[in-house]
Amino acid sequence: MSASAARLLEVTGLKKHFPLKGGLLGGTTGYVYAVDGVSFHISRGETLSLVGESGCGKSTVGKAVLRLFDITDGQVVLDGKRIDDLSPAALRPMRRRVQVVFQDPFSSLNPRMRVRDILAEPIRNFGLARDSKDLDERVAKLMDTVRLPRDAVNRWPHEFSGGQRQRIGIARALAAEPDLIVCDEAVSALDVSVKAQIVNLLQDLQTELGLAMLFISHDLAIVEHMTHRVAVMYLGKIVEVAPKRGLFAAPKHPYTEALLSAVPVPTPGAARTRIILKGDVPSPINPPKGCRFHTRCPYAFDRCRMEEPKLNHLATALDAGHVAACHLHDRPEAENPLAVAKGAALIAA
Repeated sequence: MSASAARLLEVTGLKKHFPLKGGLLGGTTGYVYAVDGVSFHISRGETLSLVGESGCGKSTVGKAVLRLFDITDGQVVLDGKRIDDLSPAALRPMRRRVQVVFQDPFSSLNPRMRVRDILAEPIRNFGLARDSKDLDERVAKLMDTVRLPRDAVNRWPHEFSGGQRQRIGIARALAAEPDLIVCDEAVSALDVSVKAQIVNLLQDLQTELGLAMLFISHDLAIVEHMTHRVAVMYLGKIVEVAPKRGLFAAPKHPYTEALLSAVPVPTPGAARTRIILKGDVPSPINPPKGCRFHTRCPYAFDRCRMEEPKLNHLATALDAGHVAACHLHDRPEAENPLAVAKGAALIAA
């Protein structure tokens, strides 16, 4: 099977610009460029993590993949079929294949529905059960899958802890038998110990069911533990994509380098040089010309302020799938502060 044939989801040139209304007549006065030309793919059984600070457009990308709104431009292709331009009726059978686990397990479950009804609803909607007995068996198996007792199906959401509610949210996503799950900050609202349990559960389910995942997060420690590849976003753009090992060992974009420097080091006595970025993130209403990161980048030079960099493949010792959008890689190695072979020790190990 070719690499392209194994791809379950392909997003190309995705844009979502939200209009700003104002004035006496309520006309459009500008746009919020929330997502502005994003491309990536996810293969079957793979986890791609989408990371970046708050407001960079991660969740907007997830909602676009879920078709929760119409996109401004670009394409979203699921298993070879374009879904971004489908009518609601044509989209309905495709919705079963892409499900979501939301950030807040307290507000994402209907407090007026028992767990059984919450899990039964998607099964009924997509006609997956032959009869009521089959429906009950499917609900019971879903409880087994997420490691909850079967007799809990008659309880209300408020009777569960936060971690248990998130397990119910995962079970609801699995009820539709999807190929891809979008996890939108699915563990950020949970306690540390519960986070680990949910992450381990997601990894187990991926292995058991062959699921693909788009894992949206700002927690790089969690991302390093569970992902296969990482895409880094800044101000509506993807600035770097790489397999986990290569990105964490040798980041090729200054923004990624700064993000990784902020991750706590678990080893006692270990030290990491913290990179403090100056200034604030520019407004997505009026993004800067050239590289969008140049206003905060410690390595910026004249070209960065004038010309927008493109994602280019980089020949690295760790992997061949590393791409980054940075003009530094067009300069001689001696003038590139990111050209140090940080992964040499990892290869030797």
